[in-house]
Amino acid sequence: MQALYAQLLVGLINGSFYALLSLGLAVIFGMLNIINFAHGALYMMGAFCAYFLLNIAGIGYWPALIVAPIVVGIFGMILERTMLKWLSGLDHLYGLLLTFGLALIIQGVFQNYFGSSGLPYAIPDELKGGMNLGFMFLPIYRGWVVIFSLIVCLLTWYLIERTRLGANLRAATENPTLVRAFGINVPRMITLTYGLGVGLAALAGVLSAPINQVRPLMGADLIIVVFAVVVIGGMGSIMGSIITGFALGVIEGLTKYFYPEASNTVVFVLMVLVLLVKPSGLTGRTT
Repeated sequence: MQALYAQLLVGLINGSFYALLSLGLAVIFGMLNIINFAHGALYMMGAFCAYFLLNIAGIGYWPALIVAPIVVGIFGMILERTMLKWLSGLDHLYGLLLTFGLALIIQGVFQNYFGSSGLPYAIPDELKGGMNLGFMFLPIYRGWVVIFSLIVCLLTWYLIERTRLGANLRAATENPTLVRAFGINVPRMITLTYGLGVGLAALAGVLSAPINQVRPLMGADLIIVVFAVVVIGGMGSIMGSIITGFALGVIEGLTKYFYPEASNTVVFVLMVLVLLVKPSGLTGRTT
């Protein structure tokens, strides 16, 4: 049973990263209709940003949770202003190819300078150690990642779905001409939305750094699974991405316990089954 609980914890940890990353993808696709294949590379940049802040500027983990998403978010907004905005109104394939190329360039640059091996990033002193829950030993940092990720996901959902700012963001993408008539700067709203999605990916990178180390290809190992999560939850569905991310992490953990050989493919098997039954995803809107 201890092995089962341990795998469930690992599944929740992975589900936390799946949820944060797929949430960022859902925000970008749902608002901007861009399939952002560079998401994994930007997740990796978040981890490297935290690493640089610690080793160059002496800025620790807690400030990095704020600074790294802002820095990478600004980088993402520059990408949107200089490249992605020109793809507005074109087929999704153009955005996919452009962001895929950007991902290869970003990963190649980091791999050229830092190699493929992982760079260590220490767990903050406040979150070291663990708690004995009786049925298992819970590392404090891993529990923190699950709780913090869930809080961030729910706050993002509330921001997009329940606030005036979120209503303006949705309106700016659905009917930009009407929104301009009310004096709202639509291009700025679109840029901020892309920056928000990218910032969520960078935040996941900072959370991942003490667990998985900082590696140039850490995003490439994860992005395909995250796209499968988004497809299962429904492209552009905010809550669908959150629920599916955590759920698939747990399912993956259970699969590792009961049938380890299928743990790397169970997410894609579920994706195929969902697409056969409901092509729009579990919570996606049929168009």
